[in-house]
Amino acid sequence: MEPVTLGVIGLVALVVLIAFGVPLAFAITLVAVAGIVEIFDFARAAVQIFNMLFTKGTSFILASVPLFIFMGQLVSEGNIGKDLYDCVHKWFGRLPGGLAITSVLTSAGFGAVTGVSAAAVATMATISLPEMRRYDYDIRLAAGSIASASTLAILVPPSLLLVLYGVWTETSIGQLFIAGIVPAIFMSTVFCLYIYIRCRLSPAMGPTGPRYPLDERLRALGALAPILTIFVIVIGGIYAGVFTPSEAAGVGCFAVLVLLILTGRLDWPGFVRALLSSARLTVMIFTIFIAVNLFTSFLAVTEITPTFIGFLGESGLNRYLVMAIIVAMFVLMGMVLDPIGMLLLALPFVFPVAMQLGFHPVWFGVIITVLVEIALVTPPVGFNCYILKQIAGDVEISDIFLGTGPFVAMSLLLIAGFTAFPRIVLWLPEAMY
Repeated sequence: MEPVTLGVIGLVALVVLIAFGVPLAFAITLVAVAGIVEIFDFARAAVQIFNMLFTKGTSFILASVPLFIFMGQLVSEGNIGKDLYDCVHKWFGRLPGGLAITSVLTSAGFGAVTGVSAAAVATMATISLPEMRRYDYDIRLAAGSIASASTLAILVPPSLLLVLYGVWTETSIGQLFIAGIVPAIFMSTVFCLYIYIRCRLSPAMGPTGPRYPLDERLRALGALAPILTIFVIVIGGIYAGVFTPSEAAGVGCFAVLVLLILTGRLDWPGFVRALLSSARLTVMIFTIFIAVNLFTSFLAVTEITPTFIGFLGESGLNRYLVMAIIVAMFVLMGMVLDPIGMLLLALPFVFPVAMQLGFHPVWFGVIITVLVEIALVTPPVGFNCYILKQIAGDVEISDIFLGTGPFVAMSLLLIAGFTAFPRIVLWLPEAMY
């Protein structure tokens, strides 16, 4: 059998296994191992598995993954998000749609110390949704703003997805972190403007909240100190070259731990819960990461990726049209796959194509991260929407998905803007490095 034919059969088999509900890591590993055995033998497959476990599983830079996850879990246990929400609420809650705007800005700030959107949506659903219900907010606007804004946590550095992208593509994680700042500000601003304009035109959708005196608002700014301190330590340390991303993750964990202990926000059961949650998520990510690398090795043998790149090169398609196809592919994949699995599974195909077309790897990493954000709130999988549903209880999942629709449309428009003007993404990392 021709290698390319075997590669196509492997891809079809993978789609079928995923459609039947086989866990992604197991489906990928099964197809990769079966394909390598078919091309070589069991001994070669065993060597490939050992090499992937040893070379990829022991990569130093991957040490930052469990540490960043642990940092986010500690922040969730320490209720730092509530302090941040109260501060932002005092400044912006009096605007039309102010509570929804507060959710957007709090989620962006929360991302500066978590990098995991699940923690952001769980925190905001617990704090913000009851407040918006108390002020009779439109339930679709309330749920949609919380679910969509929580995705900003994976774009604001330190971002777990940017770490995984950087490791897989061998792109500077420091530059990726810095590159995520301006797009995150753009997205937060656009989301807030949309909420403000919509609630200004239809006040019943998002009534104004209470007004606070200036001295109380100024005192509330003290709640920003912990998050700013952690953000400066992690990102400032990476930028200044004081430590690597892996070392920054360790320093960040230590800083959060000390902060929570000094302020009495962390007890022993909370510490254990953070450890167990971090362990579960880390095992899932590492399993998928190693499985995808094994699958990439299989694809390399079958020459699927070079054939795919050659086909696109000979087709004469404009590179922006190819980028539009990649965007559409990610949107469709996001409807059926979990975000991390989707990212790692797609990279062996789309990254070489993007590089062949002349796109910047740092820019492409930010675009891919925004696409994963979209996947977190699109039906039928919409991971963040189901977390919100689980916490909210009586909110219909259809209302949540309908509420996220305008934010998905805005995210796609921002991707178009970042594609037309890539300097928006690249000028800050290029200036700093």
